Amino acid sequence: MTPTGVIVMAYGTPRTPGDVEAYYTHIRRGRPPTPELLADLQGRYDAIGGVSPLAQRTEAQRAAVDAGLEALAPGAYRVVLGQKHAAPFIEDAVAALAAEGVTTTVGLVLAPHYSGFSVGEYQRRAAEAGAEHGIAHLGIDHWHLEPAYVDFLAAAVRDAQATLPAKHKVLFTAHSLPERVLVDDPYPDELRASATAVADRVGLQPWPDWALCWQSAGRTPEPWRGPDILEVIRELGATGRSDGVLVCPQGFVADHLEVLYDLDIEAAGVAAEHGLAFARTRSLNEDPTVMAALARLVHERATTG
Repeated sequence: MTPTGVIVMAYGTPRTPGDVEAYYTHIRRGRPPTPELLADLQGRYDAIGGVSPLAQRTEAQRAAVDAGLEALAPGAYRVVLGQKHAAPFIEDAVAALAAEGVTTTVGLVLAPHYSGFSVGEYQRRAAEAGAEHGIAHLGIDHWHLEPAYVDFLAAAVRDAQATLPAKHKVLFTAHSLPERVLVDDPYPDELRASATAVADRVGLQPWPDWALCWQSAGRTPEPWRGPDILEVIRELGATGRSDGVLVCPQGFVADHLEVLYDLDIEAAGVAAEHGLAFARTRSLNEDPTVMAALARLVHERATTG
């Protein structure tokens, strides 16, 4: 029996310092970065050890989903990685599955919340590449309310709260996007829904205890969705409403630059400047319970069409 192909899709990251310029050029749609922009990005990678651990984390997540599917249906799936900005690209993944005779693929993006600009683009690329090979593509568009994911975040929030003063604020963050792409896009609503679900499990009240904010906006002149987490931290420090801040980066599923630098270094530094204690929830990475739940989502999509 021909297995169903599964494309675990992720953003991608440079694997070595020598890959940074090509990676940045790809993100910029073929426009090489200026020396200043390249130096700034390389400096951020240097601050977290030279490169991001994202490549290893993503492969571990792929392998965990593969193991979960093998436990559910031995031999029924072929699980490969396809990335947006680094090899193996999404199109490479589809071509590899086509070479094995796969006729149907299921796409799982390692991002819980749907946006046409992110998850939608991944799925479109997989579907278009599949069509060129006569492969039917089934997409999983979101999993932001998957109980295992919400439970993981709730437990992570509780654990991190224990390290902070009693008067602290929980900030749920995700990657900002340009306002122009958020018109009629469900991304902000899905982020609020998952944050609310986590807050309800933990027993947090809106605004006094938690808020939704954004991070890692692109360096372009157009407006990006806010408020930015750094602005929120500065405001909390200025008003004295909190003694500490806990960041839950709910939009990210692994340790990488936007977590290890933008939060653990940059946001933590701003909090320290304003006399606030700082903590961040642990990253999902290859958590076995959540990866098993994602495998079940893939199996259900494959078997129900």
